[in-house]
Amino acid sequence: MTKDEILLKIREYEKIIIHRHIRPDPDAYGSQGGLAKIIQESFPAKQVFTVGDNEETLLFLNTMDEVPDEMYEGALVIVCDTANQERISDQRYKKGDYLIKIDHHPNEDPYGDLYWVDTGASSTSEMIYELYLFGKSNGLKLTTEAAELLYAGIVGDTGRFLYPSTTDKTFSYASELVKYPFSRNELYDKMYEMKPNMVKLKGYIYQNFEIIGNGVAKVLISKEMLAKYQLRAAEASLLVSSLGNIAGLKAWAFFIEEEDQIRVRLRSKGPVINGIAKKYEGGGHPLAAGASIYSWDTVDSVIADLEAVCTE
Repeated sequence: MTKDEILLKIREYEKIIIHRHIRPDPDAYGSQGGLAKIIQESFPAKQVFTVGDNEETLLFLNTMDEVPDEMYEGALVIVCDTANQERISDQRYKKGDYLIKIDHHPNEDPYGDLYWVDTGASSTSEMIYELYLFGKSNGLKLTTEAAELLYAGIVGDTGRFLYPSTTDKTFSYASELVKYPFSRNELYDKMYEMKPNMVKLKGYIYQNFEIIGNGVAKVLISKEMLAKYQLRAAEASLLVSSLGNIAGLKAWAFFIEEEDQIRVRLRSKGPVINGIAKKYEGGGHPLAAGASIYSWDTVDSVIADLEAVCTE
């Protein structure tokens, strides 16, 4: 059984290094940090590290460790919430002794010596809590800090329990996690409060999104627009769900210009759009995915593909 095998490996290794994906979201931080704190509390003698680029908007959840290359020698490496190897933050993940993948995205890149993929889970944080439940009778311990991280990951990936990925199990696990003494109000404030310039960009999005047809809409955000509002591309990406309550929309795309590419954020209310993301060097869930293009000229092609799946 996979969870049993994962726990056996965690017990076997004295050094454990946990990775997650680039451009992290709350589930990436929550599953990575939550797992690290469960292991550290359960096995105090082990060395446990979390690595990857720090995301400024999520530092309230966790900060990454500085890990030298030699630390990977003889280490167990676990990658959370990352479907494809190229999206793993900190590519030293291959330097360890044994590699485990834990994820809830479609398993199109089954990397690692062992992997546990559950596409029916709302989030990887939900899976980490399930791993804890599986192993708590054999010594796994969950701290309040770990519970808060896992709850944040579940909340983030379910859109505060509004997305279709939310199941009875999700609500059950969430109800157990909130029994730990962390402040949900403080957590929600940190996760969803907006700086004034973010609110202004959101207003710009509402005034300038374009409905194409077949229930498809697009938003274009250039580097100049980001500079005007003094925001980073990662911050602008947080607004991708803002069109979700507009009547008549089936799917939409945000095109956000970075220095070396244009990030494509795709969302849907029903049509499956992760196939489109895969076509443009990306991937993700059936209703929430991301991709990359390298010219504004490609926008029309992406939109045409989006219109096609909405027509179907």
